[in-house]
Amino acid sequence: MVSTSDKTLQNTSHCPDFPDQDGIALVIGGSGGIGQAICEKLAQGGTDIVFTYRTNKEAADKVISTVAKYGRKASAYPMALENGTEVAEICKDIIAKFGRIHTVVNASGSHIDMKFIGDIDRDEFSRVMNADTNGFFNVVHAVLGHMREKGGSFVAISTTGLLRWPNKDALSVIPKAANDALMTGIAREEGRNQIRANTVALGLIDAGLFRKLIGTAYDEKYIEAAKRNSALKRLGTAEEVAEAVLFFASHRASFVTGQTLTLDGGYSL
Repeated sequence: MVSTSDKTLQNTSHCPDFPDQDGIALVIGGSGGIGQAICEKLAQGGTDIVFTYRTNKEAADKVISTVAKYGRKASAYPMALENGTEVAEICKDIIAKFGRIHTVVNASGSHIDMKFIGDIDRDEFSRVMNADTNGFFNVVHAVLGHMREKGGSFVAISTTGLLRWPNKDALSVIPKAANDALMTGIAREEGRNQIRANTVALGLIDAGLFRKLIGTAYDEKYIEAAKRNSALKRLGTAEEVAEAVLFFASHRASFVTGQTLTLDGGYSL
């Protein structure tokens, strides 16, 4: 584990987004391009952070340093989401050390190849579903009982591909469809425990996996066409995603649950 401190994280100041909020926000996939922006924005909002990463310790260290600039603390755990036993043990450790998880943000996603459905290998499909859908369920299963004690919020990154199908993007869209159903179920079943669940559905965001696919899945012609086909004629930014996540996580959305905010510049219209 990478950490700024071995002590329990506590809020040290009043803040507009998380007033009198003890504990931490848990960001799954916090070392990615969008995950980093989310960690930073939540820290700006006034909460300490625990986040997970897969293998990139250098990126994790960078997030910890960034969070510290806002007077907040951060800790990072390497985690293989598809390993349910590992997820359960790590979440148990987080709860023991930091006292409370008040927010869970799922910003993780597998690195995928862009393929038509008919070209996807069965093993590849199983691998992605296991990491992205079973993996998210593993997190929910590990923390839901704990969150029932004081309530809290789940926020999941989804895709506008569920509204307007993007060819060759099945390995991204299909797992998120299942995750969206899981979020709806949490919202409906756990509202009585003051647990909220909302999603942010993304179009093309100039960060994270999108940048890795430039030159392969996405060439300049594709990107320009995507801009033309959106109402706002541009790509989104990680900062804009983080603002939406912060809203759903904060007290400002205290009466909002089971909702999806479509952040795609009007691409799905």
